[in-house]
Amino acid sequence: MVVNKPPMGWNSWNTFGEDINEQLIMETADKMVEDGYLAAGYEYLVIDDCWSLRQRGEDGRIVPDPVKFPHGMKYVADYVHSKGLKFGMYSCAGVMTCADYPGSYDHEFVDAQTFAEWGVDYLKYDFCNFPTVANGEHRYRVMSMALKATGRDILFAACNWGSDNCHHWMRSAGAHIYRSTGDIFDKFESTMWIAQDQAKKLYASAPNCFNDMDMLTIGMYGKGNVGMIDPEDPTKGLPTDEEYRTQFALWCAFGSPLMIGGDIRNMNDYCKNLLQNKNLIEINQDPACNAPIVITSSTDSIAFARHMSDNTVVLGLVNGTAEPARMYIFFDEIGLPSDAPYALECLDAFTGESLGRMEDYLLQQVEPHGCHLIRAKIVKK
Repeated sequence: MVVNKPPMGWNSWNTFGEDINEQLIMETADKMVEDGYLAAGYEYLVIDDCWSLRQRGEDGRIVPDPVKFPHGMKYVADYVHSKGLKFGMYSCAGVMTCADYPGSYDHEFVDAQTFAEWGVDYLKYDFCNFPTVANGEHRYRVMSMALKATGRDILFAACNWGSDNCHHWMRSAGAHIYRSTGDIFDKFESTMWIAQDQAKKLYASAPNCFNDMDMLTIGMYGKGNVGMIDPEDPTKGLPTDEEYRTQFALWCAFGSPLMIGGDIRNMNDYCKNLLQNKNLIEINQDPACNAPIVITSSTDSIAFARHMSDNTVVLGLVNGTAEPARMYIFFDEIGLPSDAPYALECLDAFTGESLGRMEDYLLQQVEPHGCHLIRAKIVKK
């Protein structure tokens, strides 16, 4: 199996955590089609942790919770497939999952075969409750081999949070995407921390093994499993549309998989339109899959550029502070010195609106927690 572009889809964890069931998954599948998400490229529907019983069956296989999934996982997978979507599930390299359900440690081959028989197309593979005497790199190799042994194409989404410098070896282990960061939370500080942390590792992201910056929180507004609502003041510190706009710009420009974590059954128009923005998805899905040039990266600001397959350049400025900031990129920093006979013809990457010709540098006023994302063509001065 070859995964040429960052996968796109939906995952249950960010919003629902353990509160998942057959009806939720089927309703989400319906909405992914009806509301245009599948047409926009979001093809994977992934059930995260908490889908099974606490103990394996007598035959050694993991058993779906019959209350949550009364018809079994094959029934759910068939329904998802009937909508033109691909079906994903979750397991863990440890003895137990992060929520203390059965993990796949020493059960890799039987679990992989079970997933294949159910019709699974995507496996998120976590790293909780892992024995200290075991070797993480080796165990990801084992599950990779187990998935291949089934004969079914199953995208291997490794999620070990960056343990053991995984960005150096996940490609050789056979993972198609890999997490090398901790979990995201629905607050801007989490978005900036992940982007800053991953900026120095993006060189290891390329076709068939993409750096996964975790599921998006767009549209959650503090609610759900990774929401950050203050119980004493529910209106305090809620994420803003501007912050979600910045998150989507970073995930797209950095070439991360785009896995929606909000409840798309109740997504407002702003977030729905943002998640389906064709211009940004085109940047994310660019076939060259080049890593960006990171010019500056801190909790206060991120400036970067990325070469695209059509010879355009994407320029990004992100303001991590709570005040407006004047931000800039010197074109010399991206390989276009002032004495070169060329300039950049710039478009707003969100809207396609012309921003005119720029020479020598990009200078923009960027709103608090906001961003500017520009797509530029190289032209003669």
